Amino acid sequence: MNLHAKLLQRQAEGRPLRIGLIGAGKFGSMYLAQVPRTPGIHLVGIADLSPANAKTNLERVGWNPERTSATSLDDALSRGTTHVSDDWEALVHHPAVEIIVECTGNPLAAVDHCVAAFAAGKHVVNVTVEADAFCGPLLARKAQEAGVVYSLAYGDQPALICELVDWARACGFPVVAAGRGHKWLPHFCESTPETVWGHYGLTPEQARIGGLNPKMFNSFLDGSKPAIESTAVANATGLAVPDDGLAFPPASVDDIPYVMRPRSEGGVLAKKGMVEVISSLEADGRAIPYDIRMGVWVCFEGDTEYIRRCFEEYKVRTDPSGRYACLYKRWHLIGLEVGISVASVGLRGESTGAALGFEADVIATAKRDLVPGEMLDGEGGYTVWGKLVPAAKSLRSGGLPLGLAHQVKVVRPVPRGQSLTWADVAMDTTLAAYRVRREMETLFAPKAAVRAA
Repeated sequence: MNLHAKLLQRQAEGRPLRIGLIGAGKFGSMYLAQVPRTPGIHLVGIADLSPANAKTNLERVGWNPERTSATSLDDALSRGTTHVSDDWEALVHHPAVEIIVECTGNPLAAVDHCVAAFAAGKHVVNVTVEADAFCGPLLARKAQEAGVVYSLAYGDQPALICELVDWARACGFPVVAAGRGHKWLPHFCESTPETVWGHYGLTPEQARIGGLNPKMFNSFLDGSKPAIESTAVANATGLAVPDDGLAFPPASVDDIPYVMRPRSEGGVLAKKGMVEVISSLEADGRAIPYDIRMGVWVCFEGDTEYIRRCFEEYKVRTDPSGRYACLYKRWHLIGLEVGISVASVGLRGESTGAALGFEADVIATAKRDLVPGEMLDGEGGYTVWGKLVPAAKSLRSGGLPLGLAHQVKVVRPVPRGQSLTWADVAMDTTLAAYRVRREMETLFAPKAAVRAA
């Protein structure tokens, strides 16, 4: 690990990495809190739909107002400060900006931002994993064709899971399963922004004081975000996904090797080499001690007698057979860690996770009976939640990607619990994100179909 040393070198040489941030909400603010403490980078500009709100967030995380007094991007460059505006296109197209951090959380806008950045020769760290979930393979392909780097954001769970998978494989361990934790009971999939805080474990007053967005937090609780993030991991690592969605088996950290093994050996997996999400609650709602709710993990195999003996000698916690073990991070620090991606992309030309193929998809699924004329409100809302399925299964059924289920009209009845298809909605086919998705299906569908055969 020498990223910090390389950043210090760039600072000493007067050649900082020049960064542009699009979106200064909660995740972006967490990154902004670390920027003044990180050597060798210059955040040239911030683009946000509300520059006033962006400046309020900057003040909240401790920025001196003088740092954002620049009147233009050129002024920011000459003075070493940061320009704040609502003009993302100017930020993307400025020749001095090297890396764009896409942090809007809006999957439709994020696709536009990423594609424009590639065309302008910029690297992209994409925090908006919702966009990666429905067209990440094509975004990665377009970046490669443009000669730039596209990366998932470190600190968010997909990149951290990818790191653990890479660690295991680079050590020579077969990966049995990998994923994240979650607080889950089956009825949570029908949660809405009105019910989220009781399930999540906060009072409405705590949420109000913290300025927390109920729709965003509900996208975690109702299973949409775990499905989205598992899709990103599967597409970046080649791990398979459960045929009928995530199982959310309950387990403590110490029990991960016991649960994350094939069914034929007493576990929950259909086969080795899958993504899954572990619940921090037992089926009856009891909290599990020493849970992995906020963390990430990889389960790997000691596939020789010698390796299994090493596990035993060095007191590695395994399943009863001694064959399966686990490495984990019990916490993730979200936007506070994005600087790792920025440094890796800018200094090494390496992503911290990016789609290699189309293995998985997240399709919109009805939270309640939907009737013609209703408008879908996307992940975390009142109408749909996201279900993880193999990409080939999604393509065969014509599944509606959750990332495109925003402000789309329902045109025929869809019963509660049924996944939506393209035919169930009136899609605006002029959207750039829609065209990118359809292009991805054309390019990647044959491989997905072969893998499913």
